[in-house]
Amino acid sequence: MTSSAPDATVPDATALDTPALDRAVAALRRGAGAWSATPLSRRIALLERLLPRVVATSADMAAAGASAKGYGAASPWAAEDWMGGPWALAQNTRAHLHVLRRMAAGRDPLDARSVHARDGRTVVDVFPATGWDRLLLNGYTAEVWIGPGIGPEQVRERAAGEYRGRPGRPGVGLVLGAGNVAAITALDILHKLYVEGEVVIAKMNPVNAYLRPHFEQVFADFIERDWVRFVDGGAAEGAYLTRHEGVDSIHVTGSERTHDAIVWGTGDDAVRRRRADRPLVAKPFSSELGGVSPCIVTPGPWSDADFRFQAEHIVSSKMNNSGHNCIASQVLVVPRDWDGTERLLDEIRRVLRALPPRTDYYPGADRRLAAVRAAHPAAETYGDGCRFLVPDIADHDDVLITTEVFASALGVVRLPGSTTGEFLHRAVDFANDVLPGSLGATLLVHPRTARTERTTLDSAVAALRYGTVGVNCWSAVGFLLGYTPWGAFPGNTRHAIGSGIGFVHNAFMLEDVEKTVLRAPFAPAPRGLAAGQTSLSPRPPYFVTNRTALTTVERLVRFTAEPSVRKLPALFASALRG
Repeated sequence: MTSSAPDATVPDATALDTPALDRAVAALRRGAGAWSATPLSRRIALLERLLPRVVATSADMAAAGASAKGYGAASPWAAEDWMGGPWALAQNTRAHLHVLRRMAAGRDPLDARSVHARDGRTVVDVFPATGWDRLLLNGYTAEVWIGPGIGPEQVRERAAGEYRGRPGRPGVGLVLGAGNVAAITALDILHKLYVEGEVVIAKMNPVNAYLRPHFEQVFADFIERDWVRFVDGGAAEGAYLTRHEGVDSIHVTGSERTHDAIVWGTGDDAVRRRRADRPLVAKPFSSELGGVSPCIVTPGPWSDADFRFQAEHIVSSKMNNSGHNCIASQVLVVPRDWDGTERLLDEIRRVLRALPPRTDYYPGADRRLAAVRAAHPAAETYGDGCRFLVPDIADHDDVLITTEVFASALGVVRLPGSTTGEFLHRAVDFANDVLPGSLGATLLVHPRTARTERTTLDSAVAALRYGTVGVNCWSAVGFLLGYTPWGAFPGNTRHAIGSGIGFVHNAFMLEDVEKTVLRAPFAPAPRGLAAGQTSLSPRPPYFVTNRTALTTVERLVRFTAEPSVRKLPALFASALRG
């Protein structure tokens, strides 16, 4: 998510290079029919050619991100630029290829065994999808929950309609790019092309427009054929394109304010339009708009090592990318009466103190952190002074509860509950009914607690109204995998947009998605074996405390683009040292 909305008042065409924008749209309209007619085998070949281009530009792409954020390409922080850029793009491309190749071989996109009924609803097992997945992310699973009333057979029949007799009409989709995570714009382009069947004009966000030459290298084959165009610009260019008669649909990553400015305009006119339901833009519109994401801590028999590891997990889910993530864990929900709460907070403080310095680079971060400081003059600060911890929030009108800070501030809410069930019930209600947004939630639970309180835990997961629920896994992992649909929990409208409408990524091209549930090991190998886990996964490379994350992710990018047994020893050696 980006946190500044464009001014969507009618742009002054004389201040824009409208001929250049018009030419870009016209070229795409000429190419749209050819893309729709491109056979599956050719679409596969284009993705196969794209992967080496990702590898070729990966180091420069990651270095550009690191430089823009104020650190060097060799800094430990640069691991996030590899993971949220080249690796996310390679992994999502690989996911699309897996599904497309199944269909090219005459098989259904979904293995029939992966679609099943459970407790009156349909669930689709989407990860791991390949043997490499099982090896590299051992113990990680993901399932997609389908909306009520849709049976397994319907799910199988409706999947991948673009390639099974229900193609979309040739059209031009507008992607308004995000300014924070490098891969977002590229992944949205892939989704428009391969899932929705549209060619794409992508307007770069001014914050990371430096990525444009790297993306143009990656998508060179598509640009050459008039299937993709990149343009620069700010609010005026974005507003012009949203209303362009040659643009058929829109996808935006931004804020609720971004969406409303595009759809309704600004000022008194926007109020009148909303009241009369007369939007400025009524085209098909999908969006990912962030929110205030919770991390819920379930009480249990945690060891000292568990407290240390999960503190690193929580801090990583907040401080990755300096908190400039739509899915950053902004509110830590803990049991008020659990004797482990203070131990966990002490470990979080230790991690915050030990992190190397960096600054919050995203525009407006200083203003939003100043609002947190004004509301909490006694907030704890760490590192370079811009990491905030507010260890006890009691007011539901608090800025950390009501507003996505989009910066390095973590708030703690303590809820009562004499039993695990009572606490989880309160925590779920708080997350659903108090926190704004429904993009993602993370739930931490010890495996012993998960076994003894299985019914309680299952009820909590089912009740969380979020597009992605991560159990012992930061929900942001769902953004990375490609097989997992990414978007807000269904039910938002253009009048109350919340965290957005629709799902992207979604390599299996599922319809009627309600949410994704991710599960991961509570403890890394080999320590997790003592708790009854069978996973062999070490500390994840997205942890900000992972000492070899940069090397690991660099090797992971090359492996994902071209898997080979020869590459495994070096990759595993780096991962285990982390």
